[in-house]
Amino acid sequence: MEWEIKPLSTETWDAYAALIAKHNGIFGGCWDTYFHSLERDPDRTYDSNRELKCRLVEDGRAHAAVVFSGDQAIGWCQYGSPEELPNIHHRKQYDAEADLVPDYRLTCIFVDRDHRRQGVTEFAIQGALDLIAQAGGGVVEGYPHERPTKKVSSSFLYNATRPVYERMGFEYVRPKGLKNTVMRKVVAPR
Repeated sequence: MEWEIKPLSTETWDAYAALIAKHNGIFGGCWDTYFHSLERDPDRTYDSNRELKCRLVEDGRAHAAVVFSGDQAIGWCQYGSPEELPNIHHRKQYDAEADLVPDYRLTCIFVDRDHRRQGVTEFAIQGALDLIAQAGGGVVEGYPHERPTKKVSSSFLYNATRPVYERMGFEYVRPKGLKNTVMRKVVAPR
């Protein structure tokens, strides 16, 4: 497979948006905005989430390593600072047990249904780590799921699994909720 990482930007927006639209806005039409806001706005819709994500990209407040196969986006790994991505699952527990604030978070990894189980997830995570290194590096946290004990659709594994992060050199820090973990890696600047 010939894959390439490109940062999410106004130049890659159309391909990224086409991937999200292909999957009905992903996760109930969130348009990859869930982790950007602590708001629980019942009036947010597919269209308003799309507009929000587009505006965040235009303002340079949304980051992702987008995986391309030719001109088509086939996946991504969203990353950003805790200020940029404040909403994480089990936030109350996370805050109560936090020993440090990371420089970056990996919060949402998505792969096109036609390209799953081919290594795109790890390629996207590595792409995010490379972009973080280019931006100066730092402490990076991910919040993967523990290895499922029963068959789970990969579409529900929005942050991959602990074994994926372990293969990529992340260290286990602690549990988060019943099925998630906090994993951490220091990325050197490039």
